[in-house]
Amino acid sequence: MNTRSGRTPSRAHRYTRRLKKIRLFATDVDGVLTDGGLYYSDSGEQTKKFNAWDGLGLVLLKKAGLVTAVITMDQTQLVNVRAAKLGISEIHQGVKDKLAVLKELASKYGIQLEEIAYVGDDVTDLPALQAVGFSAAPANGRDPVRKKVRYVCKAKGGEGAVREVADLILAAQGFSPMFLIEHAKGDQGAHS
Repeated sequence: MNTRSGRTPSRAHRYTRRLKKIRLFATDVDGVLTDGGLYYSDSGEQTKKFNAWDGLGLVLLKKAGLVTAVITMDQTQLVNVRAAKLGISEIHQGVKDKLAVLKELASKYGIQLEEIAYVGDDVTDLPALQAVGFSAAPANGRDPVRKKVRYVCKAKGGEGAVREVADLILAAQGFSPMFLIEHAKGDQGAHS
C-alpha cells in the first residue's frame, strides 16, 4: 500500500520499472491484433479485422524508438500488408516456437529478454510470455494465459488491447502520444 496517499498502486504503476526497460514490443496476431475471428468471402478468401487504435499504438512505439514485431503461427499475406502499413519490419509468420524467435530478435538487437514486452492470448504463447520482461493478454485471452501474464488488459483482442499496453509503455518511458505524432510528421495515416 502507498503510505502517502493510503491507496494501493494500480497494477500498471507496479510495473513502471519493468516498462521503462522495454526496447522491443512483440505481439501475436490472431486474438490480439484481431478479434480472433476467421472471416471468409464467397470466393473463399480469408480476411481479418484489425483495429486502428492498435495500429497507432504500434506506430507510436516505433516513433519512441522501440523495435516492433509480429509473431504468428498463421501465414497470410494480410499480415504482411498490415505490418508494412505500420512500418513493422520484424514480421515472423508460420512460427511454432515463438520464444525461439524472441531469442533471435534479442540477439539481433543486442537486448535481453527482460527488455521485451509480448502480448499473447492462447496457450501457444505461454513459453514466450513467461520468458519476457513484461507479458500481457487481452481481456478475452484464454484462462491459462490470463493466469500467467503480468498484466491482463481491460480491452479485448482486436479492440485496443495492444494500444493499452503500448500506452503503458509510452507513459512509463515518459513519452506523450501527441508529442510523438507532432514530431514525426512523415507518416500520418499509417495507423488507419
